[in-house]
Order: sequence, then C-alpha cells, then structure tokens
Amino acid sequence: MKVIFQRETDFRKLRAVLISAAVLLVAGSGLLYTLDRQFGDWLYERESSPDERIFVIGIDTYAMEQIGAWPWDRAVMAEILETLNADPGSRPAAIGLDVVYAGETSEESDRRLVEAASAGNVAVACTVNFENSLILEADGSAYMDAFVSTGASMPFETLTAEVRTGHINAMYDKDGVLRRHLWSVETAEGETLYSLPEVLVDLYCEANGMDTDYKPRTDQRGFWWVDFSAQPGDYYYCSAADILDGAYDPDMLEGAIVLIGPYEASMSDDFVTPADRAKRMYGVEYMANVTANILQQNEKTELPHELQLMLLFAACMGCAMIFREMKMRWIFVVYAGILILCTAGFYGFYRQGYIMHPLWFLAGLSILFLSSLVEQYTLAVRERHHVRKTFERYVDPAIIRELLKDDEASQALTGRTKNIAVLFVDIRGFTTMSEELPPEEVVQILNEYLTLTSRCVKKRKGTLDKFIGDCTMAFWGAPLKCMDPIYQACKAAMDMVEGARPLEEKLLKRFGRAVSFGVGVHYGPAVVGNIGAPDRMDYTAIGDTVNTASRLESKAPPGTIYISRIVADMLGERAVTESLEKKLLLKGKTEGMEVLILKELK
Repeated sequence: MKVIFQRETDFRKLRAVLISAAVLLVAGSGLLYTLDRQFGDWLYERESSPDERIFVIGIDTYAMEQIGAWPWDRAVMAEILETLNADPGSRPAAIGLDVVYAGETSEESDRRLVEAASAGNVAVACTVNFENSLILEADGSAYMDAFVSTGASMPFETLTAEVRTGHINAMYDKDGVLRRHLWSVETAEGETLYSLPEVLVDLYCEANGMDTDYKPRTDQRGFWWVDFSAQPGDYYYCSAADILDGAYDPDMLEGAIVLIGPYEASMSDDFVTPADRAKRMYGVEYMANVTANILQQNEKTELPHELQLMLLFAACMGCAMIFREMKMRWIFVVYAGILILCTAGFYGFYRQGYIMHPLWFLAGLSILFLSSLVEQYTLAVRERHHVRKTFERYVDPAIIRELLKDDEASQALTGRTKNIAVLFVDIRGFTTMSEELPPEEVVQILNEYLTLTSRCVKKRKGTLDKFIGDCTMAFWGAPLKCMDPIYQACKAAMDMVEGARPLEEKLLKRFGRAVSFGVGVHYGPAVVGNIGAPDRMDYTAIGDTVNTASRLESKAPPGTIYISRIVADMLGERAVTESLEKKLLLKGKTEGMEVLILKELK
C-alpha cells in the first residue's frame, strides 16, 4: 500500500509540473491575450476625479455650427490663442494644440498663427510615421520590426521654429484598445520627439518654477501604461466657439494646462479605452489623461513577460502542492481565498506602478484547481474501493458504509495504536475430534461453528479479524470507534455461548459429537492496521492486549467466558462475574493475573 501511494505521490508531482508547463505555453502563446487585457481593464481601471489643473476645449459640433466646417482658417485658431492669452494675469500656463498644422496655407493666416503661438506657453502637435522594416543584426540574423520611424509630419517651418512640438501618436494594442502612451521616439534623422503631454507638463513646470526632469518608467520601446483617471467627457470645459464669444471664465484657466482638439465623431479622432469600452474617448481627452499621469507622476509599467512566466510557474507549482495536501472540502475554500488574494495583489501591484497579466495567473490556478478536484475525486473513489474490498471480509456492510462517510477512511488502513476490546473463541476438544472423524465431517462441523461466531461478531458491530484453525479472533473499537466496545465484545461472547447450546444438539444428532466453546475477552491498547508484506497484507491487531485475550481464551473451560479485571471494572454493575480463587499465570507473563468468569450481562 505504501508503494502504491508513493507512486501516486510521484505521479501527482509530475502532473503538477506538466500542467504548470502547459499553462506557461498557453500564456506565452498569446491565446489569452484579448481576455487577459479585458479582465485587466476591468480590474485596474477605477474611476476617479479628473485633475483640476487640466481643461479641454473642444472643436465640437457647436463650434463648427458657429465658425464653419473643419478645417478652419488658421486665423481662427490664432484668435483663440490670442483670447486665452489676452490677460497676462489669467492666462494658462500651457496650451496644447492637438492639431497638426503641416504645410503652409495663406501667408496672412500662417503669420497670425505663428505670432499667436509665440506667446511662450503654446505647444503644437506633430506625428511620427512608422513602417515595417527588415533589421539585420551583427551576427547575421534578421527580423521584421514594425516600429521603425521613417520620419515625422511636423508643423510648417515658421511655426516649428517658434513653438515647441510634441507628437500625438496614439498607438492602440492589437485588440483595438488604447492603453499605452509613447513617451518619446527617435526619428530617422536622429531627433528625439517627446509626446505633446510631456511638452505641456514641461511648460507648466517652467511657469511654476518646478523641476522638469521627471521621466516615467517605460519599456524598451518607450511605452508606458496610462492610468485613465477620468471618463470620456470629464475633462471637457467648453467649446472653441465659447472662447471666441467670451462665454467662459478666464480665471478658471489661470495657470492651467489647456488642450484644444477635435471633439466631434466625424473628425475620426476617438478611441476605445479601458476607461469606458462602450463610449469612445476623443484623442484630446486621451492626451488630457496622459498629461494628468505625468503631472501626478502616476506611472505604470508592465513587468517583463519572462519574469511573469517565472512567477506563474512558481505560483502554479506552489498551489499544486497546496491543493495536493488538501481535503476536497477545503480545496474550494482555499481556491476562493487564493483568487481573492491574487486579485487584490494584482490591484496592489498596479497602484504601485506595476502591471501584470492577471488572467494568466487566475486561469492557471483555475486549471490546477479543476485538475485537483478530478484527481481528488478519482483518488477518493479508488481509496474507498480499496477500503471496501479490505473491510468487507472483516465487518458488517453497515460499518463499511459508515466508514466510507469519513474523509479519513483511507487512514483506517494505516497502523495506529488504539484502545480495543479483543475476543478470542475456540472449540474445545477440536484436535481429538479432527483425528477421530472423517475430514469432510470435521469441515462441516467447523463451518457451522465459524458461521455462528462470525454472525455473533457482526451482530454486535465488531471486526472479524481472522480464523486461526478452529479459533476466531475479533475486536471492537477499530476501524471505527464504537459505543462501549467492551460491552459489545462481551455481548458477542454471551451470544456465542448461548448459540453453542442449540449447535451442540444439532451436531450431536448429526455427527454424534458435541462442541463447546472457551472464550477470552481483554481490553487495552493495540496496533491496528494493514500489516504484512507489500504483496500480501491483512487488516489485523497486534500487541500485548491481543496476546492476553488469546491466553485467557486458552485457559477458559468449555462454555466459559474469561475476562480480565479491566473488562470487569468497565462493565461495572451491568455484569455478573465470579473471580477465580487464584490468579492465573498466563504464558508470556511473569506475574499472575486476576481473571473473572462472565456469568451474565444486563
């Protein structure tokens, strides 16, 4: 049995390794990408209040109704900038134009825009162009890189010369959701272009005498994750038309960061973001959220995939070991607790600036949980079958059913010290009888006797240990605890003595021979369990208690039940006993032992 369970343990360890490796392969393959990102969006994004230092002025439907269809004459944007900066005491600290003014138009309009943008607090947008390119390594290897800059769409030359520029590239993930922001990029000409939000924060810090050296943690490409503090519409302050009409409060914008950009669906500058998948966010609002992150130094970066895969493997192996030691009723509780702790842990890491793949871990742990359930169930069925096959030879089926209700059923087979009541019963004169009668008759008499003793043991819910020739051994108190094992053992002994009388008459008439029994009962500790060699084991009891009961039986005259003093004391007034005049010296004992005859049980 030990060898079998050792093999089971080794197999379960191997299974844990194989399942953990399979989870790693699935996670690393990208099959869970979309679901993982969706779950991460739900877990990580929590609505909070927008940064009160940031305002969005929209080029919206109302503005186009009042001013005209987009694109407007550049003089219109110049007038908006002039209006915002009209009062030096209440002008914004930084104004960002989320519009690329590439190429020249009318000389007057361009000139006016340049003059308005030269106020020192204005930054304008540019875009960086990327394409797939074959990259050759020094060792001769090659790969395709989709992140190769081929140039930038910059504002027209005179505007670029007077104002700061920042790129507005919004590069969504492969599931079409905009989650990250490109901090900076190096152009084909070797120029480093920072993002528009970063340039605006620099202007804001300079206006307020603050340090401008902050740089968030980014990946090797320069991306970092945006923590969307505001929902679509939260940063919207007013329409561009309201600025021209004077329908706004200049004091609200004093010292603030103002972003001006498309705010109308037909302009095709809106994205799906984790903030609200059902409502698209305009690009200018996305820039506002990024700006807020930089102002608050709220940076998020994803842990390297290799590190996450290592952590995933360790977590899977750890949980496999935990589940392996758990009883089935506790696995559900532990699994739920692990899920809660993991989810809280992922969110805690996020608040500290680190992003993980939550579904990798939760899916992996769930697979291990389900496999552990199947394994536990299969093992339980096998153990119960083994227990049933083992004990059906020894005890009443009702006891087996009761034993199998206990999750510790398999442990009943292991050797343990228990207090049990042991009974031995033997046919008196069997050796002489077997010499005088034909073997067939001896077997018939023996079977009649063994049937009686077996029936009496099972009737009193005892465990029939074995038949040793014409001797029967039984005990009470294992594998299940029973109420009053001593009384039950003595009751079985009385049943045997009483049942022997009609059996004697039956055998006397049939074979001309009568049989009578000698019985011994003792109580005490004994080792009970599966004992033997790996290929041949028996469920039995061994120890001094067993030997003493056997010696009592060997001394008992025909039709007599010998019991020890401890048995008599435990029975108390329920038994009528008679103590022998002298102590008996039992085989293997150095001192005499008080022995009593059990006469009657109440």
